[in-house]
Amino acid sequence: MSVPPRAVQLQEANEFLKEHPEVQFVDLLIADMNGVVRGKRIERASLIKVYEKGINLPASIFALDINGSTVESTGLGLDIGDADRICYPIPSTLSDEPWQKRPTAQLLMTMHEVEGDGEPFFADPREVLRRVVEKFDELGLTICAAFELEFYLIDQENINGRPQPPRSPISGKRPQSTQVYLIDDLDEYADCLQDILEGAKVQGIPADAIVKESAPAQFEVNMHHVEDALKACDYAVLLKRLIKNIAYDHEMDTTFMAKPYPGQAGNGLHVHISLIDKKTGKNIFASDDPEQNAALRHAVGGVLETMPASMGFLCPNVNSYRRFGAQFYVPNAPSWGLDNRTVAVRVPTGSPDAVRIEHRVAGADANPYLMMSAILAGIHHGLTNKIEPGAPIEGNSYEQLEQSLPNNLRDALRELDDSEVLAKYISPDYIDIFVACKESELEEFEHSISDLEYNWYLHTV
Repeated sequence: MSVPPRAVQLQEANEFLKEHPEVQFVDLLIADMNGVVRGKRIERASLIKVYEKGINLPASIFALDINGSTVESTGLGLDIGDADRICYPIPSTLSDEPWQKRPTAQLLMTMHEVEGDGEPFFADPREVLRRVVEKFDELGLTICAAFELEFYLIDQENINGRPQPPRSPISGKRPQSTQVYLIDDLDEYADCLQDILEGAKVQGIPADAIVKESAPAQFEVNMHHVEDALKACDYAVLLKRLIKNIAYDHEMDTTFMAKPYPGQAGNGLHVHISLIDKKTGKNIFASDDPEQNAALRHAVGGVLETMPASMGFLCPNVNSYRRFGAQFYVPNAPSWGLDNRTVAVRVPTGSPDAVRIEHRVAGADANPYLMMSAILAGIHHGLTNKIEPGAPIEGNSYEQLEQSLPNNLRDALRELDDSEVLAKYISPDYIDIFVACKESELEEFEHSISDLEYNWYLHTV
């Protein structure tokens, strides 16, 4: 993939600066392995130079653990002298940051090699996804995708390090409701939630609805489908940043942690995917009888077959696996069904033209680029190998299927590391880096001693 033509980029930058004379600073953003946004802040006058020459950032930005420390076993740190690579703007991502007191814009970046032809850097998660998307281009297919993102509003003050729901700006009370879709709960936080939707509009993020989820101060933002998998993930990364900052403006915090509260629903990241034939412009999954659509069946079959090996990308943290449980509609076995929310892969059938795959396993703590890479790898694998998924599940899948997906991070990493199928789509070198980072986090976690251990054992054994 070549860098977009410089003239087109410069035109984008010049037009934005002309239309926004108030902008003083620009945040240059890049998402790391954990989906955490990092980068630099520059003055307005430096923006054109960034479009012309890019900016330097160390390759080790993609070898950071969740605490922002370089994991040296990845080989991207001191082994290469913590060397820089060059980051270029991603077209059409320059926009305002509506929460800033000093007018500031933002711009997403992607990393490239310094030498040679400036090829994209293999360890950038966006590049991981781009290489998978290329395989669909070769089949003459365009990926159409949309995310549904769940999050909790939480108080800026915690209790002994644990979160608590924020006080309602209207009633002053902390919410207790677990009533899904309850409009009254939307009213309690209406100003914040409306500012999120308006901020998304300012930034060109196609978010069009917020619904109350099934826990106190938990909400879900729905985005429109876009015919570009990379752009859909760009939007998901930017939406998380927008939600965090808008909530902070309203004196609240947010969390996308997979399971912040014991006994309450976790935060999921569902994605809807269909495939468009470039020649006809039609959805290849479209059908009056989806169960008889061969392309849909094969795509589902591939996703189910690769799901155990994909869990490291779908659920990348220790906490991710606390989210699973039948009472919280989180599937724990590879399964599919028509209009069935108890399965891992749901096929909505409301309209024949809009038949699609809804993948329901990943947590909101997943990196959207890596999550999408794993799911698309499964779809492509299924299409090209004509993998049959078996009969769709009818009724409650939790009563029919035993838990079979990895239920902890260590097992998930082993499955990923051993997967011959995913290694055909995602560079084994990248998988090694990802596994090294996550094993480092896991080792640190397992060496810590929890409060529960002290409560159980300090005076009893």
